[in-house]
Amino acid sequence: MKRSEIVKRLLICVVAGLGLGAVLSEAAFYFLDSGETRPPEVISLFIPPGTAAEVTAGRAEPSLPASLTFVLGDTLLVKNGDSVVHTLGPLLIPPGASGTLRLDSPQYSEVSCSFQPSRSLGLTMGSPLSGSTRLVGILEAGLPMSFLFALYGLFALPIKKETPG
Repeated sequence: MKRSEIVKRLLICVVAGLGLGAVLSEAAFYFLDSGETRPPEVISLFIPPGTAAEVTAGRAEPSLPASLTFVLGDTLLVKNGDSVVHTLGPLLIPPGASGTLRLDSPQYSEVSCSFQPSRSLGLTMGSPLSGSTRLVGILEAGLPMSFLFALYGLFALPIKKETPG
């Protein structure tokens, strides 16, 4: 068995495994993306006029979500169009004003708010997608695949010994 043949076959297996890992990982990112893998951005939330009256009556304002999904690093911009002061977590937002809440840590899962009948707003946090996240996904799929290809390539399809002629 020539050493160069073994090295060549192992390199082909590593390249094939990493290539297939890259395809599978990128396909998973594409098909399973639920919007949380985007870069951080500013998300606006408008509290419409009459929201306090709806909440007092025990009804949720239809245009306001009961929960929101964010990426770490997002900024939530809340604009109060109602005639009363509203709160959202640490924010106190007077009528006609706005406030911002930077979501740079996963500490927020549910915050108190005055514009929901439940008096709380659920926040789902995701990690922003970066090149390193994608690279880790490729390596986590590709390296084991390379190992399996190498095992298959060396044992299931052995290199034939040269016979002296």
